Amino acid sequence: MSTHPFTQVNVFSTDPLLGNPLAVVLNGEGLSDARMAAFARWTNLSETTFVSAPRDPRADYRVRIFTTLGELPFAGHPTLGSCHAWLTNGGVPRGAEIVQECGIGLVRIRRSETGFAFDAPPLLREGPLVPALRERVVAGLGVAADDVVDARWVDNGPPWIVVRLESRAAVLAVRPDYAALDGLMVGVFAACSESDGVDAQYESRAFIAGEAAPEDPVTGSLNAGIARWLLGEAPTRYVISQGTVLGRAGRVQVERDGDALWIGGTCVTCIEGTVTL
Repeated sequence: MSTHPFTQVNVFSTDPLLGNPLAVVLNGEGLSDARMAAFARWTNLSETTFVSAPRDPRADYRVRIFTTLGELPFAGHPTLGSCHAWLTNGGVPRGAEIVQECGIGLVRIRRSETGFAFDAPPLLREGPLVPALRERVVAGLGVAADDVVDARWVDNGPPWIVVRLESRAAVLAVRPDYAALDGLMVGVFAACSESDGVDAQYESRAFIAGEAAPEDPVTGSLNAGIARWLLGEAPTRYVISQGTVLGRAGRVQVERDGDALWIGGTCVTCIEGTVTL
């Protein structure tokens, strides 16, 4: 058994109970893959991360990201929450930006008065779905064909499939058949209208069949992929709302700065202590 600093962080909301929680194990050197996976299953959160010294000399720290199903090469709210936890527990970056090492390589993170933001990684796979997969996804979401605007791959490590719907109301009305979506990571989104009365320009939801929490409260990687989709259409800065159906109030900030897309939000520490693994 070994003891490690531990923190639980709320990401994408200033209210500690209205964002997406993340468990972070610091000084995670020496833990086996099996032990990390077992702890992630035990926390029963959408993600649990393990922070250790970097292997790449350009990075400030290394993070491994586990869901209840297995390891991910990259994820958004774990990136922001792990960075917050690392800094809070004495981490000192080499430069003005923080550099995280993870499964997809190096990810740049910057901090501001309003929180943290990561530089959205490029898409590994993009473009339309083959007809059979599109039909399966639309049927699994239970949405009317008239409500579907488009469906695409926006794979940035997690292999997201995203369906764009006609309205925010259509997004909030989705009740997925998780058995039909087994093995897929599916997001939906739509533009908000003034009549929706929300402080956001888009609404999104994320579904991962088989996870302990099959609807993710607020999802950085999904919204980073959506931001790639919306390049050339969306304003330079905008906000995506997520978690509404779950009683959350997640807000994802998107900013285009030259060739970079920054995906950000607030992080709040909720629990601090140690964990024995």
